[in-house]
Amino acid sequence: MSTETRAAFDLDSAWRLDDRVSIRPERFGALLYHFGTRRLSFLKNPTLLAVVRGLTEHPTARSACTEAGVGPDELPRYRAALATLAESRMIQPRSV
Repeated sequence: MSTETRAAFDLDSAWRLDDRVSIRPERFGALLYHFGTRRLSFLKNPTLLAVVRGLTEHPTARSACTEAGVGPDELPRYRAALATLAESRMIQPRSV
């Protein structure tokens, strides 16, 4: 995925975990498995796991990041991670 695509991920939109995705917590973060696409994704830290779990509870991805403790200087890295998850259909947009 290009840097432009990652930067284009809309942190100010509502997102959610796809219904066909299972989360298996691990000490490094978690494994996500999509039963529809049969893809596996690694969340490489517990903060990213907290962001993903918080997506449904927050009106925007940005607020899920803030609640999980992601600071402004870390936001581009989390935006890129969320963009990758969206591209692989682990997360999807939701209506608020």
